[in-house]
Amino acid sequence: MSYPTREQSFLSFEHDTSTGVMVRPQADARPRNRNTSGQDGAGSLARALGWFSIGLGLTEVLIPRKLGRAIGVGDEHATLLPLLGLREIASGIGVLAADDPGPGIRARVAGDVVDLALLGTALASPDNERGRVAAATAAVVGVTALDVLCAVQTATQTSSATNRPGRARASLAVNLPADQLYSHLRNFGNLARVMQHLDVRETTERRSHWIARGPAGLTLEWDAEITQESQNQRIAWRSLPNSDVPTKGSVELTPVSGGRGTIVTLEVEYRASGPVAKTVSKLFGAAFQQELENDLRRWKQLMETGEVATTEGQPSGRRSLISRHLP
Repeated sequence: MSYPTREQSFLSFEHDTSTGVMVRPQADARPRNRNTSGQDGAGSLARALGWFSIGLGLTEVLIPRKLGRAIGVGDEHATLLPLLGLREIASGIGVLAADDPGPGIRARVAGDVVDLALLGTALASPDNERGRVAAATAAVVGVTALDVLCAVQTATQTSSATNRPGRARASLAVNLPADQLYSHLRNFGNLARVMQHLDVRETTERRSHWIARGPAGLTLEWDAEITQESQNQRIAWRSLPNSDVPTKGSVELTPVSGGRGTIVTLEVEYRASGPVAKTVSKLFGAAFQQELENDLRRWKQLMETGEVATTEGQPSGRRSLISRHLP
């Protein structure tokens, strides 16, 4: 029996049975909406408000009396401006420095409420220039409207991101027959022995309990069941209902024509929302597709040579993605 050469065994190529050649598959055949204008708009508005907050804050700190006269308030109100300026600067930095500008924008909304209350007090005082105070109040109302709009947009964007499924698909050729690969994949205990940060306990013939351990003591647990099983061809699974992290996936084994090995295709999807979403993000990582491909390379090496290169003794290493997603 002959198997694919090293050049034929690279990742992300599948076997076209009609032509007998290796072809690159589509990562996801379903159409995707690539319009990110809503997300970009929210981010641009947040950045603009962040810089505006810093600029206003510096003005309030550096020239409070001039600013007070410009908006028509007396010295008793102008003395508050440096404190309000420090708050503005802190809010602006929070918006610009954080990955999620939402908390900083919400802090700005709270600050706007305080500003409007102070301006309302100033407007009622006969010692102030009511025309200028009214104009300043109108300006703050306009900025408050922008802050509220941005707060709603960032909240919607965050909710959409945490509920969007993570999805990846990768294929490679392994220089072994399908039956040998299938028996290894079907015995989940084998995966638990060779994959880092993973514990598994089979509870029944088709169900198992899995624990994924990540950095900083983060853990996720779920129960999974096999939903489809075709000897030496396919295994599909999904997490049980009410799992913290709904997951599903499949492994397909396609013999290469002429007995030249097997194409292994792994497809995985997960979804998380609510309080667990941040934990899922840290455990599964952002480079979902790339990690899946790297993990398949390591698994190929293990199956073909009986061992796999490790990062032991090196400064850092990434945990296995297969260990996070196989049932």
